[in-house]
Amino acid sequence: MSQKQPVYFVPHGGGPWHVMDNSRFGGAWEDLREFLTSIEGELPEKPKAILMITAHWDDPAVVTVSTAKQPGMYYDYHGFPPHTYQIKYTAPGSPEVAARVQEALSAAGIPSATDDARGYDHGTFVPLMVAFPRGDIPVVQMSIRHDLDPAFHIAFGRALAPLRDEGILIIGSGLSYHNMRMFGSNDPNHAQQAARFDHWLKDTIESHDTASRDAALTRWWENADARACHFPTPEHFLPVVVAAGAGEGSDGKQVFQGIVMGKPYSGYRWG
Repeated sequence: MSQKQPVYFVPHGGGPWHVMDNSRFGGAWEDLREFLTSIEGELPEKPKAILMITAHWDDPAVVTVSTAKQPGMYYDYHGFPPHTYQIKYTAPGSPEVAARVQEALSAAGIPSATDDARGYDHGTFVPLMVAFPRGDIPVVQMSIRHDLDPAFHIAFGRALAPLRDEGILIIGSGLSYHNMRMFGSNDPNHAQQAARFDHWLKDTIESHDTASRDAALTRWWENADARACHFPTPEHFLPVVVAAGAGEGSDGKQVFQGIVMGKPYSGYRWG
């Protein structure tokens, strides 16, 4: 019998940072590397599979799950050195686990679609190559929905929660701060906005009142600091919301906080 797996929200960092000279990023991602490499040792047992909900895949109408037996690579970044377009993550897929994901969604009245062609995007392969470098755990990649409706994504995550009892590790991959225009800004007012938002998110995720937490996440875009920290679009935040839903019944905890170019960003665990 499988032990219940936790749920994580992990930051995936900037582009293919994990195979580059980190001085390009001012050493910003080394603390993220340390966090990601710690995850495997914190699990109750080796997962049956990893279900990866990535901010880099948003489907127009429904959430979509990969059914590929051996996914290829999808280098969804631009302007990086040639070697970053040659890296491979060879973890297998699992059509069987993908079918189980669809069953769980269907039981909650959530329609889904399948895709047997899409490769691992960098929201998936970058953090997993650091956290699970052997690539010996099957990975099922999954999209968010293009409308980015937080109430739907909480329900989406909640529908996935039973998979934890089956030994499936659920990971949402995005960034809690994602304003590409302001990453390198020295504006002190924006730095304060970023700090306030990171503090708000920690307080929200760590709330023991699930109803209040869900209400706050549902209205997160009304927060002026949220809009300042996610520009031009908020897709990188939605995996946090899915993970919170999947962590139903477990307390959320901030397990990582890093600083990139003066802006805080965080990782979370449930269970």
